[in-house]
Amino acid sequence: MKEKSVKIGLVQLSCGAEPQKNLENTIAAIRKAAGAGAQILCLQELFQSLYFCDVEDYRNFSLAEKIPGTATEVLGRLAEELGVVIIASLFEKRAEGIYHNTTAVLDADGRYLGKYRKMHIPDDPGYYEKFYFTPGDLGYKVFSTAYGKLGILICWDQWYPEAARITSLMGAEILFYPTAIGWHQSQDGATNEEQYQAWQTIQKAHAVANGVPVVAVNRTGVEGDMQFWGGSFVTNAFGKVLYQAPHLEEQVEVVEVSLTQSDSYRTHWPFLRDRRIDSYQPLLKRFLDED
Repeated sequence: MKEKSVKIGLVQLSCGAEPQKNLENTIAAIRKAAGAGAQILCLQELFQSLYFCDVEDYRNFSLAEKIPGTATEVLGRLAEELGVVIIASLFEKRAEGIYHNTTAVLDADGRYLGKYRKMHIPDDPGYYEKFYFTPGDLGYKVFSTAYGKLGILICWDQWYPEAARITSLMGAEILFYPTAIGWHQSQDGATNEEQYQAWQTIQKAHAVANGVPVVAVNRTGVEGDMQFWGGSFVTNAFGKVLYQAPHLEEQVEVVEVSLTQSDSYRTHWPFLRDRRIDSYQPLLKRFLDED
């Protein structure tokens, strides 16, 4: 099989209170990555604003926008100019009172290909997303772009092997996870390290189990009581970490990923072949007790 690879641009930035400034910084980072050869650019979760879900504040709904809308128009023109695919995480206003955590995909010719709405919505201290976001209702999505078939999931989706499996079975050649996750500043170093390793390990396992590369792009910087932990990374189709960004610094990086290794790994480690789909019906229950 002829080798096929793609160059992935990771945009790991810190954010401020001014959405326009965040957008300008992100555009500059996209240009930098494209100049270094990136073909697919993945932005961090909710890149246009501070991570507002650390509080429940009705004023934050004013940050939301229609998709497609102004942001996708701006990024679509940029994608066409640079000949790159852009994966953009946005706060979507679907209708009055209905909001989603959504990722839009712009193809290399500037076309808006569609959106994925975050399926798994957390509600934890510092991550009050259920206050803002209606759970996704579009199902899992794969986008056929100029540089490959991309599976898009978002942050909390990272912890669910079912989401990665379904998206892979739909034909995704790479799984992308725009992310916003960090450490509370009161935590000790051992706790921080344990959390980061768990976060990376579960995603490496998605690569192994499905035979596809995984790309996770997180934000960095201090916001309120949270130190976002950066650490954006890329694995190959067997979970080997090809690149990991620093934790406390902004980083724009380009990483080349093979799209042909999946065939070899899936052949030698035939997890998909040996799936017992006839035995998985219990997964449709919340918990396997008498109720």
